Amino acid sequence: MASKPEEPSTSHSDAAVAPVEKQSEAPNSASTPQAPVTEKPTALPADPSEQPNGDKLPEPKTDEATAAAAPIPAPAPAASAGDAKSSPASPSWPETPAEHPLTKFFGQIEALTKEAAHNEVYGVTLSPTDEFHTKLILQKFLRANQNDLDKAKQQLLDTLKWRKEFDPTKAAGETFEKHSFEGLGWVIQVEGVPESTNKSDVVTFNIYGAVKDNKKTFGDLDAFLRWRVGLMERSVQHLNLSSATQPIPDFGAGPDPYQGIQVHDYLQVSFLRQDPLVKTATKKTIEVLGRYYPETLSRKFFVNVPLVMGWVYQAAKMIVSKETAKKFTVLSYGNALAGELGKGLPKEYGGEKGALSEIGEGMKLEG
Repeated sequence: MASKPEEPSTSHSDAAVAPVEKQSEAPNSASTPQAPVTEKPTALPADPSEQPNGDKLPEPKTDEATAAAAPIPAPAPAASAGDAKSSPASPSWPETPAEHPLTKFFGQIEALTKEAAHNEVYGVTLSPTDEFHTKLILQKFLRANQNDLDKAKQQLLDTLKWRKEFDPTKAAGETFEKHSFEGLGWVIQVEGVPESTNKSDVVTFNIYGAVKDNKKTFGDLDAFLRWRVGLMERSVQHLNLSSATQPIPDFGAGPDPYQGIQVHDYLQVSFLRQDPLVKTATKKTIEVLGRYYPETLSRKFFVNVPLVMGWVYQAAKMIVSKETAKKFTVLSYGNALAGELGKGLPKEYGGEKGALSEIGEGMKLEG
């Protein structure tokens, strides 16, 4: 049984390889431990010394323009990525100096949207007349590029052109073949996540072991990408960026409250071999999601990982910074996830809610 491709959420590619084959004697529930792998396994889809996008954590820029710019402070703890609502009065963005990269970026938004012939990103229409929500999106691109304005502009331009051509909003509402994608992906909202400043957080589950036939799921690459991008777009829609009321702080000045959490479940998946179809789908998924969805991931969890792989990752986490280590968590048992994300999870992950298939939002399926 094959796994789904792994995906990052920020601006660069990930050299990860997804496991692909169902184990011959796998447990039947997410709370049952995996048997240790006896052969040399392939790598997990992400190095814990890396960001969710697969790159090494960058050092903050120290050029004069960045150093001189007044940073935007982190939002108050009451922020909610999943539940932000519009206030009667339009929200206002903190004033920034003329040389601040966000000020310059915003001043070029009309030219960029005109060049791309498209002005929508994550449900937000980029326009000088909606300063707050336009800057909210621009700030994500700046943070993804460490305040490098030229790189942020190019990534935004690429994203605008891609969204016009691919139409991910349409993909989020399309209907897909049931025999190819049933049970592979779910989106839920979880309240009371420990250490989160949000009232609720958007959590996307990628169920690798649900793949029944590699050829049916990954053989049609275009169909797979529309399904996977559609799921990603749905998770971003739940961030409610178009109705956000709190600004995102500058790069290095605090967390972005408008990000989701990813869970990758490897129950009944082997780390020993890789199907070429899965490898191709993995590479393309990483390329697309990494380039066109910057700063949309806060944390990533790998659950039901064989004990031997969990040991490797725990050892690696001991030599990286605390901030980096917090972005990735490897758990050998599915029910241990509640210790990280609280009791608002499905019961198979140690929570007090119904089964994931009962409470989760999946893509439309037929056939």
